Amino acid sequence: MIVTTGLTVPEGEITETIGIVRGNTIRAKHIGTDIVAALRNLVGGEVGEYTKLMAEAREQAYDRMVAHAESLGADAIIGVNFTTSMITDGAAEILAYGTGVKLKR
Repeated sequence: MIVTTGLTVPEGEITETIGIVRGNTIRAKHIGTDIVAALRNLVGGEVGEYTKLMAEAREQAYDRMVAHAESLGADAIIGVNFTTSMITDGAAEILAYGTGVKLKR
């Protein structure tokens, strides 16, 4: 599956637009992670525990977007974006979305 933030695909001509494809996940913080993060906030710097949590969430949302595109018969996804929103205190949604297209190669 070709995935790009661009609106064209150098590997082939877009022949059909399938439609919006998306994948999402909602992740909640863990109390153990919160304790370590609170301690790290005292000295400053990157909160690696949250960085790892969000990276895993983005990867899962991305994988779900690709699976959705494949289920619709898309050859590529163009115009890919990620967005996040807070669902409740301590839980956030990561959404990956783009446009599924068919290609002439």
